[in-house]
Amino acid sequence: MHFSDLDLNKPLLKAIFEKNYETPTKVQQQTIPLVLAKKDVIVSAQTGTGKTAAFALPILQLLFHQQDANKEQKNIRALIVSPTRELAQQINEEFTDYSKYTNLSSMVIYGGVSIDSQKKVLKKGVDILIATPGRLLDLCKQEIVDLSTVEILVLDEADLMLDMGFIDDIKKINQLCPNEKQVLLFSATMPPKVVYFAKGLLSNPEIVVISSEKKEITKIKQLLYYVPKPNKIELCLHLLRNTIKGNILIFRRTRKGVDNLEQTLLKNGFKVETLHGEKSQNLRQNALNKFKNNEVNILIATDVASRGIDIEDLDAVINFDLPNVSETYVHRIGRTGRAGKKGTSYSFCSIDEKNYVVDIQKTIKKAIPVVEDHPFALKPKAKTKNKAKGKDHKKNSTPKHKKSRKSTASKKNKKRWY
Repeated sequence: MHFSDLDLNKPLLKAIFEKNYETPTKVQQQTIPLVLAKKDVIVSAQTGTGKTAAFALPILQLLFHQQDANKEQKNIRALIVSPTRELAQQINEEFTDYSKYTNLSSMVIYGGVSIDSQKKVLKKGVDILIATPGRLLDLCKQEIVDLSTVEILVLDEADLMLDMGFIDDIKKINQLCPNEKQVLLFSATMPPKVVYFAKGLLSNPEIVVISSEKKEITKIKQLLYYVPKPNKIELCLHLLRNTIKGNILIFRRTRKGVDNLEQTLLKNGFKVETLHGEKSQNLRQNALNKFKNNEVNILIATDVASRGIDIEDLDAVINFDLPNVSETYVHRIGRTGRAGKKGTSYSFCSIDEKNYVVDIQKTIKKAIPVVEDHPFALKPKAKTKNKAKGKDHKKNSTPKHKKSRKSTASKKNKKRWY
């Protein structure tokens, strides 16, 4: 199938071919016709599957055919709500690229930057608005943004928005839009809370599920390192010095963890940048640009800060802290080994994370190979012997014929905890 088979108009096809796109991805093939048919749609697809184009292209097509050339002031006709600034920016970049041969306009608004410059652009009018929830509601309260003309509402990365506590904000945004509108919901995972949330917003939605990433990660070399928690940093340094090369994305669970690891790696001569929610928008964008431009080769991030960021030519992913949701593991390591290139994931597991490994291996339906030959391997507990002598020894010892079955069985079945 080619993009020309999807009933897209010439201005859009021209922009698509200039980006050297020829064959639509699975999510684009299945979603674009449904959106063009003005259906409400729920899409479950990971980052990197081409989902932004899956809603951007048909939205531009619908708005292009229904625009009123006589209107001087543009009203917001499509609203895309995104959980993070970086993702919102990327969505706007794609809308800008695809709409270059139309007279449709788009803009992005988010917190962490001056609100005055955003107000100036909004007052001129815009067809498509991409926004993070907080800044959008702020501008609505100030009556700078009017959502009463929205025809299409897109909720992107819905699972992450719920995890970040945006559920009430999304409900308010939905109420500010007309009742009669098309709603599209995209989510990397589809837990029950997302399904329940979607039922209250969408009307008889079509369902699209793209599970290709789980198949693709079988091509990624996955390695598992059991290591005491205090030795994780030493293991990380050891691997970066001796084993892992190229562009590396390291995941940590908390912002504090990101900062601590950054300081350690910088002290040891590595070129590092970080992404987490407490950094300003400019600092986050600068960090991402440095990584993409090869000024640094290591990026440390939290899951929230990195969601939606598309990084090409990633050689390795390090799960410094294992995620407690198995789908997150799939999402993390799926960032490497794309487009037929090689990629490797390195996962560090301490004792308190062993149950996460069990869940992950159930999800990916395979055992992750364990690397035991490293300086910080977690050792099984040494057997203890009663070295007491004399009367105390006789008093505490148990005759061989009276040894319990439980004691014998535990000795036979003694294994490493993993």
